Amino acid sequence: MRIVGVNIPDNERVAIGLTRFYGIGRTRAIALAQKANLDLNTRMKTLSRDDLSRLVKALEDFKTEGELKREIREAIKRLKAIKSYRGLRHMIGLPVRGQRTKSNARTRKGKRKTVGSLTKEAWSKLASPSSPPAKEEN
Repeated sequence: MRIVGVNIPDNERVAIGLTRFYGIGRTRAIALAQKANLDLNTRMKTLSRDDLSRLVKALEDFKTEGELKREIREAIKRLKAIKSYRGLRHMIGLPVRGQRTKSNARTRKGKRKTVGSLTKEAWSKLASPSSPPAKEEN
């Protein structure tokens, strides 16, 4: 079933199916179904056209999908523009909400990059004869 550009599986319950919308979780899905006078346990495929029209009308009161994504993107852009602490953290790709970064934060920081002293083998590769020797200036 397709509602306002979002595919919802026919066999899902209304309370779960509505969470397919970006920006609508379990709590908002329940509130949305109550606002549209829908039973939470009915399956999406059993909804009538009247039920769907009430659901779409109730959905208009919530910011979802593109509108919500655009608002979030603009808020982050504003934080970067004013160079706030949170904006700077967004710029350099570190956690924004105070999480520790010494041992965790791999999702934001990416794959580990080893930093530190080099082994003898690594030094020998760096000073290999294939690269021209550096000229000394006096």
